[in-house]
Amino acid sequence: MSDFALDPVPLLQKLIRFDTTNPPGKTDECIAFLDETIRRAGLTTKILAKSPQSPNLIARLPGRGEAPPLLLYGHVDVVTTAHQKWSHPPFSGEIIDGFVWGRGALDMKGGVAMLLSAFLQAKAEGFRPAGDLIFLAVSDEENNSWNGARFLAEEHADLFEGVRYAFGEFGGFTLYIGDRVFYPIQVAEKGMCRLKVSFHGPAGHGSFPIRGGAMAKLARFLLQLDRRRLPVHVPPATRMMIEAMAEGLGGAGGWMLKRLLNPALTDPLLDMMGKQLAFFDPLLHNTVSPTILHGSEKLNVIPAEVSVELDARLLPGQTTETLIEELRPLAGEEAAIEVMGCDPIVPPEPDMGLFDMLSDILRQLDPEGLPVPLLLTGATDARIFASLGIQSYGYLPMKLPKAFDFSRTIHAADERIPVEAVYFGTRAIYEAIRRYGA
Repeated sequence: MSDFALDPVPLLQKLIRFDTTNPPGKTDECIAFLDETIRRAGLTTKILAKSPQSPNLIARLPGRGEAPPLLLYGHVDVVTTAHQKWSHPPFSGEIIDGFVWGRGALDMKGGVAMLLSAFLQAKAEGFRPAGDLIFLAVSDEENNSWNGARFLAEEHADLFEGVRYAFGEFGGFTLYIGDRVFYPIQVAEKGMCRLKVSFHGPAGHGSFPIRGGAMAKLARFLLQLDRRRLPVHVPPATRMMIEAMAEGLGGAGGWMLKRLLNPALTDPLLDMMGKQLAFFDPLLHNTVSPTILHGSEKLNVIPAEVSVELDARLLPGQTTETLIEELRPLAGEEAAIEVMGCDPIVPPEPDMGLFDMLSDILRQLDPEGLPVPLLLTGATDARIFASLGIQSYGYLPMKLPKAFDFSRTIHAADERIPVEAVYFGTRAIYEAIRRYGA
């Protein structure tokens, strides 16, 4: 096997050069490249596809049979670069100023390069992990995973038989708060749900205004959503995260952070501290964002029915029934609330079985950093594999410069990753592979 396959940086550069923008989500050439790379290493692969242009690849490194299989997974599709002004071509994969530039450098071709490099390093060194090591490259994560993880979980669940733990996106990156350096390791994420709330009233001609009609009811509801939070909930993952960060911060900052766990104080503290604590707001509430409006399609017709579609995110353990109960006082009794689609309910409590091991690795690589659990407000394929009983850890460690704004670089123009961060993550993942099951 060539050194290229073991070095995650040129591997990442090659991956970026495949334009896998989703939509349309054409990843077949990228997957074919990964297939060839893994086969050259002496491993067999399997390609499974719901859509020929968006296939998925799976490979297995046999282990010693002393632990369940360990899954390493990542997606190779990326979001669009349209209407963005880039300093360097987004699909060039150039190395400039110590960074690998390009769409997907962070989300998540950089992670795929780390995971695959560690996977192939184990093969090259003849290392037999405690359990089988499964590498999975999926498509379509950026479009609700219909052709990727969702397809595999529904149609090929047997491939993941016995798997209890997995490494995927997103976590292990540096987070700076004051003088402290944290490494949030994702242990849970919020669930996704799509709702439609409809309002009715008398129809009429646009030349004769109607007071208090369907439009007015919708407007009042949107104003309520803008001004009021849904009720406070403190799921175990949020509690563990805030307690660990509060202890790490210490002093007044730690004391205030821990007060967020008291539901009577949560919202007043969030209001008082504003941007300083905004990060924690969605970790303590179910949230809904109005994104799509429906009404009359004719200028001079006052509609009898208008509706809004909501992007809802549920905390672990929360149900759609609970969410509807929380929305009802804001929408009013006459509003029709329809669930248009919802992922399986996220388990209320994460399996923390590997957390201490992963944390210890990060402490060794960066003694100044403090690993903490992370509840992700966004969505990854972890929620889909959770339906198979698999606990995912967002574990793509990156030691990032303090001035580097991780959250504002993903999906944005000039997405890039420090070269050293790629090597840092690969070392951490390989060490986790070596320790797994020990």
